[in-house]
Amino acid sequence: MFRNLNPHLLGISGRQSELIELALSYGFKGIDIDLAEFQQTVKTYSLAHARRLIDSARLKIGTFRLPLVWDEDDETYKSGLAAAEESLKLAAEVGLSRAIATIAPANDLRPYHENFEFHRRRLQEVGELLATHRMKLGLEFAADPELRKDRAFQFIHTFDALATLVGMIRSANVGAVVDLFQLHAGGGSFDEARKLGGEKIISVIVADAPAEKAGADCDEADRLLPGESGAIDLAAALVGLAEIGYEGPITPSASKSATASLKREQIVKAAGERLTQGWTTAGLSPAGKLSAVVKR
Repeated sequence: MFRNLNPHLLGISGRQSELIELALSYGFKGIDIDLAEFQQTVKTYSLAHARRLIDSARLKIGTFRLPLVWDEDDETYKSGLAAAEESLKLAAEVGLSRAIATIAPANDLRPYHENFEFHRRRLQEVGELLATHRMKLGLEFAADPELRKDRAFQFIHTFDALATLVGMIRSANVGAVVDLFQLHAGGGSFDEARKLGGEKIISVIVADAPAEKAGADCDEADRLLPGESGAIDLAAALVGLAEIGYEGPITPSASKSATASLKREQIVKAAGERLTQGWTTAGLSPAGKLSAVVKR
């Protein structure tokens, strides 16, 4: 496992050089890439120019958003495949290997079982496409009830349901994103993620939640920096991930309202310190392995 920075998940932005400097300054070993932005830099300058700062910083690359509208009608989906293929070829050249896609928690077109089969079939195809580039696909869900309000048909909004979908997709490279905040808000526990095993967890997002608020009542505005309240046990999750052999990115997140009083550098500094504290409490080595003392 490695500590990973995704600027978007912390509500910050900046030039690549600035973000890389922040990552290095506050203990991060990896960084997520905005593939569309990176692709534009390559077109404007060159691949060597676009990746030189990442290479020189010796940062690992975490995840990237799947560059494909995959959950619409067949025509829209198929028309986007050529552009997606171009983006994926570039991603593979850079060393990106973990794509992320979000499952919409409700819709107005398909009832649950029909929608489940649609997702299983379509994501099977997407998984096979990514496999040709030696990439994995991580699926994430959204628990916020506001996203299901006034929609005709409910869909996946808990980790248990997401794990069922992952289990029905035959592609071995398709797995789940474990977002500790979404787990909490969806009424789940880390034990559900543990059952998947380390190979089926593609990415881990960490955060905290208000101690005085029930998980089911939390929405995205309640997402706090990891380790802020203790409602979500970061160290316990890190130990569990190490025990099942997870080796991917650990990425902190927080809502903009939770960090509104902080400047960009302060946000990254606080997130880095919280991760470091969680790492220490969990008894992990710098590479995210359990020490002999903690290992059970």
